[in-house]
Amino acid sequence: MSLTRETIAALPKVLLHDHLDGGLRPATIIELAAQVDHQLPATEPEALGEWFVAAADSGSLERYLETFEHTIAVMQTTDALARVAREAVVDLAADGVVYAELRYAPEQHQRHGLTLQQVVDAVHAGIAEGKAEAARAGHTIEAGTLLSAMRQNDRADEIAELTLANRDRGAVGFDIAGPEDGFPPSRQRTAFQTLREANFPYTIHAGEAAGPESIWEALQLCGALRLGHGVRIIEDIELGPAGDAAGAGTQATFGRLASWVLDRQVPLEVCPCSNLQTGIAASVANHPISTLWHLGFAVTINTDNRLMSGTSMSREMELLVTEAGWTLDDLEEATLLAAWNSFAPHHIKQQIVTRQVEPGFAAARA
Repeated sequence: MSLTRETIAALPKVLLHDHLDGGLRPATIIELAAQVDHQLPATEPEALGEWFVAAADSGSLERYLETFEHTIAVMQTTDALARVAREAVVDLAADGVVYAELRYAPEQHQRHGLTLQQVVDAVHAGIAEGKAEAARAGHTIEAGTLLSAMRQNDRADEIAELTLANRDRGAVGFDIAGPEDGFPPSRQRTAFQTLREANFPYTIHAGEAAGPESIWEALQLCGALRLGHGVRIIEDIELGPAGDAAGAGTQATFGRLASWVLDRQVPLEVCPCSNLQTGIAASVANHPISTLWHLGFAVTINTDNRLMSGTSMSREMELLVTEAGWTLDDLEEATLLAAWNSFAPHHIKQQIVTRQVEPGFAAARA
C-alpha cells in the first residue's frame, strides 16, 4: 500500500529516546529567555528553530551538544520545567505518540537553587498536566521519565538514588548521557550495580560517538537492557553483497559482540535524523538502521532531540519510508518492538499494544 504523509501521521507511535531539553518549542524558549535575560541567537520562533537545526548539523556530537546551553538555560525554575514537560507531552500526543519515555538530567537544572527532587517534581507535574491537556484534545498518551546522569560529571550514584526514590512517582528508568567518547559507561559502574540490585531498568547511550568498545562496556560491564543509539554495532559486522537500497538481502558475518546483540535482541534506540547530524551517515537512505533492521536486530525508531533535528516521530517514519523503502509492516514491527521493550509495567505494555498500536495499524490497512 502507498504510505502517505497523512497515513503516517495518524499511526500510533512509541518513543523510547527523546530528550526533554532537546524538544522545546522555539516560541517557548524565546518567552522563557526573556524572563531570565538569556541572550539567544535569534528572537523569532521560525528563525530560532532554523538556527538550532543548523547549529546541530555539524557532524560532531560535541558541537551538537553545545546547542543545549540555550535550552538548559531557560529550564531552571519549577514553572519553566513544568511548562516544557507539559508542552512536550502535548506535542508528542498530537503527533500520534501513545507512549513516551522523556529523558533529562536533573543535575543540569540546579543553577537557580532547585534541589534535585524539586526538579523531578516539576517535570512530573508538567507531564501530568500534558496528559490531561492531550486528553481534552482527544489524544491518549502514557508518558514516564528516564533520569539521566551526565557521564562527565560523575554524579551517577546520586542520580541513581534519586531515580529509585521516584520509581513509583513517574520515573520508569535511568540513563547516562553527555559526551560518550572519553567517558566510558564503566565510570558509572557502581550506579548501575545499585539499580540492578534494586530491580530497576536502565539504558545506556552507547555506540553513537564511540564504537563497539562502548557498546561492550554498556552490556557486559554495566548490564544495560537497551542501547541508546547503538548503531555503531555495524562496525562489528562484515558486510557482503549489499542487497537492495533498503538493506534487504545483505549478507553478513557477525563479530562476537554483534552476535550477542542480535541473538539476545538487545533493543537499539535508533535516532536516524540525529545520527545524520552527528556524522554517522550522510542520508537516511544509507543509514545503518535499514541494514541492521533487515539483519534482524531489534531496531526501534526515535527522535532524540526534536528541536535540534527539526523532527518528529512522523518525520522519522516518513523518511524511512521515502528514502529507505520501509513498509507499513516494518513500521508496525518496530513500533511493537518499542512497546514491548519499554520500561513501562507489563500491563501498560499490553494496553498500548492491544488497545492502540495493533488497532491503529489495522485501521491504516483498512
